[in-house]
Amino acid sequence: MRRVALMAVVLATCCACGAGPSLRPAVAVEGRTDGSPAQSEGPSPDAPPVDPGVPTDDIPWRDCTGTSLADQALAASSAGVILECAEFSAPIDVTGAIDGNFTAGLTRARTSSTPANAYPIVFTSGTDRSSGNSLAMLATSGLTTVLADHPVVALDRRGIDRSTAIDCMTPEIRRGLHDLGQFDADSTGDAADAVAALGHDATIACTDYLDPQELKFGADSAAEDIDALRTRWGVETIALWSAGSGSDIALSYAAAHPDNLARLILDSPAPVATDAATEAESRVQGEEAALTAFAQRCVALGCSLGPDPKKAVTDLMERARADEFQPLSAAAVSNAISASLWTAGTNREQETRSLSDALSALGTGNASPIRERAARAENEVDGDGQFIGRCTDGMQWPGIGRVRELADTWGTNYPVFGREAALGLLACASWPSTANSPLPNQLKPAVLVLSGQGDPAVGNSGLSTVTGVVTNAGSRFATLDWQGAGHPAAQSTCAQQAMRAYLTDASLPSNGSVCPA
Repeated sequence: MRRVALMAVVLATCCACGAGPSLRPAVAVEGRTDGSPAQSEGPSPDAPPVDPGVPTDDIPWRDCTGTSLADQALAASSAGVILECAEFSAPIDVTGAIDGNFTAGLTRARTSSTPANAYPIVFTSGTDRSSGNSLAMLATSGLTTVLADHPVVALDRRGIDRSTAIDCMTPEIRRGLHDLGQFDADSTGDAADAVAALGHDATIACTDYLDPQELKFGADSAAEDIDALRTRWGVETIALWSAGSGSDIALSYAAAHPDNLARLILDSPAPVATDAATEAESRVQGEEAALTAFAQRCVALGCSLGPDPKKAVTDLMERARADEFQPLSAAAVSNAISASLWTAGTNREQETRSLSDALSALGTGNASPIRERAARAENEVDGDGQFIGRCTDGMQWPGIGRVRELADTWGTNYPVFGREAALGLLACASWPSTANSPLPNQLKPAVLVLSGQGDPAVGNSGLSTVTGVVTNAGSRFATLDWQGAGHPAAQSTCAQQAMRAYLTDASLPSNGSVCPA
């Protein structure tokens, strides 16, 4: 593989609440009966909060025509949201050990009435999707409650989408990983062997391509990119909102720059400091819960999948695993379904019918609708930059023997998503190990933590891990649980109302509050 000093050479040249059934019994929007926030040794709740700064040197913004967000910007405008794009130059390595800069991509969401002098909220979604794509999705499904007071600025993680996207794999390796080796296994091996081999080849290709910057794509480096944006703006403190795996970045930022953080929202956080298999199982549990909610909506609507939609989907996955839809793999079908379950949206009934019809068409021999969804999912959630970021952040990737055990167990416990999730763990098994991203030992602002019961991106087990980190860092926090399905929880207007109050004066809802589906 040709070695390319990607960042140092190439890059330096680039100068509501969702409709549908609840996953729990219906409840009102209530907090716990004691109404008390979590207790800790943190700053006094009576101390006046420090407000984030308003940029003194803002970045030139333009419309997103000609970018990967052009179509979404058009859709957002119909929802009353203006999406704008910009770039700025950030250092590859803040220590100076590696020279050069790269171009970081920004997306700003606002409305025509968002105050011009309001401080911005920095948004990161980590490796789940590009931050700009995630923000655009939220904008089209309804984000106006938050945008009434503040613009939101999404920063794509380095190597992903508009932050100098990486293209390091051959098409054959990339296709093989997308299909999890389903069509690569030869007579002497199985899918696990095939994925392990593909992951090894991808690791060699990408580390060779990135050398010597291959270890500069972790959450800690992404956190420094956020601080580069803060410095570019000329402000002392920022408001930071993370979704999903972006929580790793947000907590890394809090650890490295405790004095520069004035607000912190951890929305649908991924498990922190957790081994890769446990994190993957959390995601699978969220996917299965989101699919259950979809099936309930489907039955209520009399959709095309019949009286038992979940069984119909399970049967389709078994047919896909038996190569019946080749060249469409089981992994591609699984990813298409999962990505389709992210958005609660303003028209969930229409999306439920659309996904049902696409799956029904697959069952009768028309794979085109699902193939289109699979291609979109691969583009949005499975790029080379995301592979690098996930492998760098992941901890204790299991070997082939353990993955085979998990594939059997998860295949039984989680029949739609489990087997593919287990096999996917082998993609990163050859990636070089890195030090864990640091966690904060002090947090000055109180923290708002949102979670969802049916989260197909990360599941819900990250809640206890991040609240543990916040408690150990000596800060107050409050959790708010959205009982709907989708990712992130900020799709809920109820959750946005809590965000709006918190962003105004750092006030927290009662700990353990609930937002209905």
